[in-house]
Amino acid sequence: MEDLPDNAVIGTASLRRQSQLLAINPTFKCVNFRGNVQTRLRKLDDGVVDATLLAIAGLKRMGMDGCATSVLEWDTMLPAIAQGAIGIQCRSDDDRSLKYIDALNHPETKTCVDCERAFLETLDGNCKTPIAGQARIVDGRILFRGLIAMPDGSVKYSTESEGAIEDAVEIGKKAGAVLKAEAGDKFFEMMVEMSPQQVIGQLTK
Repeated sequence: MEDLPDNAVIGTASLRRQSQLLAINPTFKCVNFRGNVQTRLRKLDDGVVDATLLAIAGLKRMGMDGCATSVLEWDTMLPAIAQGAIGIQCRSDDDRSLKYIDALNHPETKTCVDCERAFLETLDGNCKTPIAGQARIVDGRILFRGLIAMPDGSVKYSTESEGAIEDAVEIGKKAGAVLKAEAGDKFFEMMVEMSPQQVIGQLTK
């Protein structure tokens, strides 16, 4: 990210990514960028944008990870809550299916997702509120980072916490409560009241 020049045009359809990009460098111009991987890479080659962001997991699955110039770690950009995790929904009384699903469960992933979802639930965010968060288990402890921001990156609140794995949900809730208190009610009221056009205006002015 630090190699991109001022006023670089970056293609992304994510408010969450846009807010973090603009917090890094407010001169960046984020433009709506859609299409499959090949379409986006072709637009990049044609100079429509200077950079774009793609999931490295998807590129690896397609054997195209060599196209990535860098992989952004959580120090640079946080993902959406539970991004990359697969959730399976099932009837609560379907014991047979529940048994099969339980065999597929990855406990560490579920613990991290539970932490992240508790964070999101506490903030009660909507699709117009850039909220990001990620939990990781390192050396037997759960580490969590989360943030909320204005779409134009002008205001950003972030938090970090850690604790025992069994306290994952509580850690997520407390992290959400910290940001909710720091941002104040007006921040969330403003985000709820903003129309899609106003959100886009924040990103293009």
